[in-house]
Amino acid sequence: MPRKALFAGSFDPFTIGHKSIVDRGLELFDEIVIGIGVNSAKQPWLTPQQREETIRNLYANEPRVKVMTFNGLTVDAAHQCGARFLLRGVRSVADFEYERQLADINRNLSGLESVLIYALPSLASVSSSVVRELASYGTDVTPYLPS
Repeated sequence: MPRKALFAGSFDPFTIGHKSIVDRGLELFDEIVIGIGVNSAKQPWLTPQQREETIRNLYANEPRVKVMTFNGLTVDAAHQCGARFLLRGVRSVADFEYERQLADINRNLSGLESVLIYALPSLASVSSSVVRELASYGTDVTPYLPS
């Protein structure tokens, strides 16, 4: 049975940190589905369609990466796409504690295991929220986005 993981997030925008997690995750999994979670309570920077198109274009030559948009629980999205694992990125101790709690809840809800990949030290400060904030001040954010 293929090892398929769901890498879920808002990806608003998809950063070089996210790309690093996916690329390194491909060494562990046969397929990774990047799940763009849509939260109607949040005001997005990019539309879900823009995020999906950007990620699809980025991985156009990598058939082991799929992209989907979803509403609701991550575990439901994982079951919908046939993933047996949840792939998550960790940048800090605070991230680790949050991800540990989330992994416990997701396992209890669905039986899915979470696999955590630590951010490369050079990327530990890169986050979508930082990129959005820098962009709001007119800063060039292209160094933080995949080309």
